[in-house]
Amino acid sequence: MKNDLQWIYTDLNEEQRKAVCHIDGPVLILAGAGSGKTRVLTYRIAHILSEKKAAPYQILAMTFTNKAAAEMRERIQKLIPEMLAGMWIGTFHSLFARLLRREGEKIGYNSNFSIYDVDDQLTLIKIIMGDLKLSIQNLSPKMISYKISAAKNAMISPQQLTEQAGNPVDEVAAKVYIEYEKRLIVLNAMDFDDLLIKPIHLFQQYPDVKENYQNKFNYLLVDEYQDTNRAQYEVLHLLAEKRKNICVVGDDDQSIYRWRGADVRNILEFEADYPNCAKFRLEQNYRSTQNILSAAHSVIKNNIKRHAKKLWTDRPVGETVTLMTVFDEREEARYVVNQIGIEFRKADRRFYDFAVLYRTNAQSRVLEDSLRADGIPYVIVGGVKFYERKEVKDVLAYLKVLVNPADTISLKRIINYPLRGIGDVTVNKLQTFAQENNKTLFKTLSKASSVPGIQEPTAKRVTSFYKLLKKYRSLRKELSPAEIASSLIEETGILKQFKEDTSVESQTRAENIRELLVAIVDFSHSTSGTTLEEFLQHVSLTTDIDSWDDKKNAVTLMTLHAAKGLEFPVVFITGLEDGLFPLSRMSDDPFALEEERRLFYVGATRAKDKLYLTWAKNRRKFSENPAQVKSRFLNELDTRFIESVMSKSVKSHQIRRPQLFDNPNSMPDYENESQEYKEYHVGMRVKHQLFGKGVILKIDNRYGVKLLVLFDTVGEKRLVLPYAKLEIL
Repeated sequence: MKNDLQWIYTDLNEEQRKAVCHIDGPVLILAGAGSGKTRVLTYRIAHILSEKKAAPYQILAMTFTNKAAAEMRERIQKLIPEMLAGMWIGTFHSLFARLLRREGEKIGYNSNFSIYDVDDQLTLIKIIMGDLKLSIQNLSPKMISYKISAAKNAMISPQQLTEQAGNPVDEVAAKVYIEYEKRLIVLNAMDFDDLLIKPIHLFQQYPDVKENYQNKFNYLLVDEYQDTNRAQYEVLHLLAEKRKNICVVGDDDQSIYRWRGADVRNILEFEADYPNCAKFRLEQNYRSTQNILSAAHSVIKNNIKRHAKKLWTDRPVGETVTLMTVFDEREEARYVVNQIGIEFRKADRRFYDFAVLYRTNAQSRVLEDSLRADGIPYVIVGGVKFYERKEVKDVLAYLKVLVNPADTISLKRIINYPLRGIGDVTVNKLQTFAQENNKTLFKTLSKASSVPGIQEPTAKRVTSFYKLLKKYRSLRKELSPAEIASSLIEETGILKQFKEDTSVESQTRAENIRELLVAIVDFSHSTSGTTLEEFLQHVSLTTDIDSWDDKKNAVTLMTLHAAKGLEFPVVFITGLEDGLFPLSRMSDDPFALEEERRLFYVGATRAKDKLYLTWAKNRRKFSENPAQVKSRFLNELDTRFIESVMSKSVKSHQIRRPQLFDNPNSMPDYENESQEYKEYHVGMRVKHQLFGKGVILKIDNRYGVKLLVLFDTVGEKRLVLPYAKLEIL
């Protein structure tokens, strides 16, 4: 640990220092984008410990992502390595899952409960709707799932939803909600929302448990408080009501998750909830240039419901923000790719320095096409997650049943996977027998020969499957999680079936299963004494951002929501048209419109050095008029901080390539670019940092300089200058 607390004076600015040193009582820290809030939180924890105000296990620090929690732990480890053990640092969901595994039996759950993801929830809701004779053709199970989740986040019980139902959809949702809650208890399972709701029920029903945790946690610290929902607000209030030592850090200008229950009023009304709270404003930004900050502020200041604040920086004023008007989405994508080329040469950047942001996932397709055409590597954050791939979920379902045999959803998924001759008819007979005899489906498997209508050969297959699961359940304490998973995969033949199929798809699935085994090993190595339960919980609570490799040298494509908390040297915000950003359905709701404006502010403040904004006068949409109007947010921008550029094709109402753009600085001059690389010629020997040595076979000067190179070891490769960074031999 650093001596004499000198780090408080050398590593923090004045306002940060005040926020760190004010230890007791409620504290509100309004931390603007890039203002060092993570540093303040970690230094505050270190200060509490160094002043001996609390032991490590008496501090509860909550974040919204595993990535943020890991960063906080890492920083504390550097400051006070001897005190990290025992501290409760993590996401809301992971910390309360930990609490519920200790206390859940009081409210009807075993400690080995399953955590259902969105797919599991949807499967259960479909089963319930079938049992209740509700048509999934007329009423979307996804809509019912959304209604139930929204009710939970708003702390509305099934009975209350029934009373409040004002339309047929709400009435159906209420019926399903009642049965859904009953089934979860039987299945010994919780969904994500339950991890926040159940602690509240626990504390309300058992005041002694509540008091125990109030006494246990002397200090509460909450990151991203503007993103908390009603349930999170309530559980924090219950934990803090005795000591009032709660410190919340957040920025109301970055509250962008209203659609999933976040309530910006939690941070706006914190002072009303805790009248004697101390308030600190962190307005010095360490990320962006002043031009970027000023442009972003000129938009966000139009929101009415906000704490007044204006960010400033010691960094240079920087380049103006570029606002580009293009003809259509294809020209927009081409512009983004070519500007990446310019920035690449101008500032010697890497591909991971660039982020392209958009309002909806559908916008990525055209951008991907352009990036691929120029051979630029990219990664999409928010695609199909590794743990959501079918073959991975199948293996995880086996592991879930080993931990929680009451998990019928997972059991049904694997009972005939790989194929073992146990069809749906047999499963239905087993399920009916289980319900009639008040047994779980798992226990019924051992009695298959007694189930009416199941023939002896089928009963033997069911019994064999039961014995397989029973064997591995008994091995959980003898083998490591990786050993169990590896042996189970081998014995069931899951991997074998893919090895025997030589198709690319099957080989990819096999590779994903091997990668899952690697993930289990890595997780086991990261934590001593890791159990299967802990690994499954880790998987359940992993997000897109947690699995994103920010070191991979590739351009990042993501939605504006996914970009929250990240930063990049160069950022493009695309699709800035009214109806797309802000979305049309948000325009008539003043609260929703303010959130869309906050989303723009979040996107703009991700940029460190350069910000590009683009909008297209035409954007093709299925069965809709392609003509567009630029976003109202662009009209709110202060013109002192932006440079407006318009393509020639916009002026002439037609696309002409390769010379598309009016401003010679906004797009590459292909003729000049060809001159710039005139030293390259066919037959020349060159060296690439990845592919090694080779010879140039062809040079194409259209739309940039492209080379066809025959490498000595890897064969022909098409390369685009300047990205290739070739060395002439």
